[in-house]
Amino acid sequence: MVSGTGVGVVETRRAVVFSGDRPLTLASGASLPEVEVAYETYGELNADRSNAVFICHALSGDAHAAGIHQGDDPNRPGWWDNIIGPGRPLDTDRLFVICANVLGGCKGTTGPASTDPATGKPYGLRFPLIQVRDLVEVHRALLRELGVERLLAAVGGSLGGMQALQWSIDYPEEVDGAAIIAASARLTAQNIAFSAVAREAIMRDPDFAGGDYYGKERRPDPGLALARMIGHITYLSEESMREKFGRRIQDAEVPRFGFDVDFQVESYLHYQGQSFVERFDANTYLYMGRVMDYFDPFEDPVYVQSQISRGETSFLVLSFDSDWRFSTEHARVMASELRGAGGTVTFQEISSPHGHDSFLFADPPEYHRTVTSFIDRLAGQRGIGSRGDA
Repeated sequence: MVSGTGVGVVETRRAVVFSGDRPLTLASGASLPEVEVAYETYGELNADRSNAVFICHALSGDAHAAGIHQGDDPNRPGWWDNIIGPGRPLDTDRLFVICANVLGGCKGTTGPASTDPATGKPYGLRFPLIQVRDLVEVHRALLRELGVERLLAAVGGSLGGMQALQWSIDYPEEVDGAAIIAASARLTAQNIAFSAVAREAIMRDPDFAGGDYYGKERRPDPGLALARMIGHITYLSEESMREKFGRRIQDAEVPRFGFDVDFQVESYLHYQGQSFVERFDANTYLYMGRVMDYFDPFEDPVYVQSQISRGETSFLVLSFDSDWRFSTEHARVMASELRGAGGTVTFQEISSPHGHDSFLFADPPEYHRTVTSFIDRLAGQRGIGSRGDA
């Protein structure tokens, strides 16, 4: 389904959305005196400001969803480039697409590595615990800065899908449609267990220093790399790992029979861990994992029903049959909860070999076709021209 030349060269911008006498009050009651957000936009906002789509990224994502930055490798575009651009499911010839780094992030939005105005030092673990609701509030504030009052759609996979879901429940009058992909409304004990082990890997690293490793010679890179390796295993399916690696030996014909890296899958995981520490912050990994652990938007069904009845949000809930991290059962429960609350829901399970990471791929074609149809239907309801009319 990917076609065209994409969105080309893009720039990450920043906006201060809370400051001074307007701090951010978090769902916990804690507050942040200043919040800055890193974001990118693709396409143009139309005259009646009705064509805005917000991309909510996953745990390790950031604002750079599409295109390339000046000087970057053109073969390494933004993390969801295959879905954003002319002729793609989020067609920038007629849509205004926004993606922003989340609160607590480490790629330009206020988070644990940011300076605490009260101390002049990085927050570290003094950064307050946050919830998905807080991510939504920060991005709503960004939309106000951009002059957008209502979204055509909020779209996200994994943690991004959780944010799209929470946004549509808390502010149904602001979201025409929510595309919730490879996500969960309530983590299982198994999922929380994976998060716990990853968290321990980071916090037990001797260089973690209670979260105050900023500016020091050593960081908890081994712990973060191990946490990433653990997480990455859960993002892949057995089929995809078998096809990619099987039991093949790395750089040899026969096993070396030792404890160093011997199998290709081991080498791959080490590469994933090392490349991750070069672009991500250990404290942010802790905070984002905890955000997902505590997420439970249907905890108060009376509230959910009253909220959904206030708007006319349409929901697309997508799962992938090889995703064992957030299996189709998670999606079925989510769809059932939304329908029970009066929501209009389209649910579909898509066959894919890629596991949880399926939402990042352009194949199978059915995936992009389903997203395209959902967005086109919303656009038609808002009187936004058909594909090719822009």
